[in-house]
Amino acid sequence: MKDADLIQDYEKDPHKYVKIPKGDDHHCFGCSPANPHGLKMDFYYADNAVFSWLTVPEHLCGWNNLLHGGVTATILDEIMSWTAIYILKKYILTKKMTVEYIKPLTVGTKLTAKGMVFEILSEREAAIEGLLFDDRKRLCARSNGTYALFGADIAKKLKVVDEAAIRRFKPVFED
Repeated sequence: MKDADLIQDYEKDPHKYVKIPKGDDHHCFGCSPANPHGLKMDFYYADNAVFSWLTVPEHLCGWNNLLHGGVTATILDEIMSWTAIYILKKYILTKKMTVEYIKPLTVGTKLTAKGMVFEILSEREAAIEGLLFDDRKRLCARSNGTYALFGADIAKKLKVVDEAAIRRFKPVFED
């Protein structure tokens, strides 16, 4: 399968995608619109996958204009996290993730991230895959992660979420 076949083109059929609500009253580096230094990722659902389109700002570069590897890993962790949250309707914590850096990415380039549930390992754990493509639809990074899954009661007890977060995620879980 070609890399371009692994992603969908939002511009061709935007009505196919459901925007995932995420709130704006938090400061997550990956997804908060309120974090002035963050990625401000938005997420969309279509065909049993979660997508995000973003352009990484220059201040997050590594060598020259290359995207810093840690930022690449953050994008993949974020897309995999939101995939687990939205598709499995659970609060999550990353237990383990691996990243394969396939081709260099540059800042200022439109990227496409895609997340898919690979396997539900148990009631409390899932394997998620994340893919990151450049503006030429080439697969540039791939990640596999294991995510711990929690209901609201356990997530509150572990201090993963507070009441504000539970209210923020309510529309996501009721979809």
